[in-house]
Amino acid sequence: MTNLLHASSCLFQRSLRLTLTSVLLAIPVFTTHAQDTKPSVRAQSPQRSVPVIIDTDIGDDIDDAYAVALAVRSPELNILGITTAFSDTALRAHVTARLLDALNHPQIPIYTGVNSTRHFENFSQMEYAHADTHVIVMRDAVDFLLNSARQHPHQITLIALAPLDNIGAAIDRDPAAFRLFKQVVLMGGSVRRGYGGTDASPSAEWNIVNNIPAARKLFASGVPISMMPLDSTQIQLGPLRDRILNQPDKVSIDLTELTLESKRPNPVLFDPVALATVIEPSLCPTQSMHLEVDDKGFTRELPGKPNVNVCLTSDKTAFLKLLAERLAPNASAPR
Repeated sequence: MTNLLHASSCLFQRSLRLTLTSVLLAIPVFTTHAQDTKPSVRAQSPQRSVPVIIDTDIGDDIDDAYAVALAVRSPELNILGITTAFSDTALRAHVTARLLDALNHPQIPIYTGVNSTRHFENFSQMEYAHADTHVIVMRDAVDFLLNSARQHPHQITLIALAPLDNIGAAIDRDPAAFRLFKQVVLMGGSVRRGYGGTDASPSAEWNIVNNIPAARKLFASGVPISMMPLDSTQIQLGPLRDRILNQPDKVSIDLTELTLESKRPNPVLFDPVALATVIEPSLCPTQSMHLEVDDKGFTRELPGKPNVNVCLTSDKTAFLKLLAERLAPNASAPR
């Protein structure tokens, strides 16, 4: 009789545990910006297959905001986090948080990067940032970059759309961990064409010239680099501007505000072009080169072992078509 009672008690306890487990599994779990969760690389799938981190100086020129919007609207990308770079990185985090809310993706974590000592007074989207009501938890972007690479070796693409403060600091802190990135997609440099037109001579490009030592460290890091220089990224928004900004959604309202604050009515989409190549590499075929950064911030093509893959010409029509499909799905790209 005792054995029978014991057996019945065990059966009841097991049944109770199974019931409680089922109930707990059914409860949804929510995350916020305040939680410092580890990045999760999803299984490879056609829907969301490329784990990426976006390093951006959002808040100045408008192209960073368009790049973030394009990334969030692209199911091919698994955005592990966004790191803010250059000058007042905390204020840039507020721009990012407010834009992610408009994009209905507030769960994407934001990490504040190295606060540079260089004073930059052209923070054109300052009003948009100051109007943000999020409480930003200051989390170290450099730690996040290195920890992500360690946790997911040779899987993560780092999309570098800013002066290379965070990247240089990450290489200094742990070069071996930094080499665990799958690749760096860099909007930066100028090889045969500079700012201003097809005939313009090479320029000292913004993201390179603002941290020359960090650019040199990246080129010597051993991580595969796909570089989208001024040669291939000077595509203007053009006729798509009104089509994107007149969409009946919160994203268009916020992009309109950011565009007006940036005082660039027809922005050049340097950063979205670079980001789009992660979604569709055929937009910007690359060739191997050996590049070095000189003391003035020029990226010089020199003899030597190739250290970067460079795109010199992009497919403007295909890029604008992709942008229209993602940011203005009811509008067609211009011919």
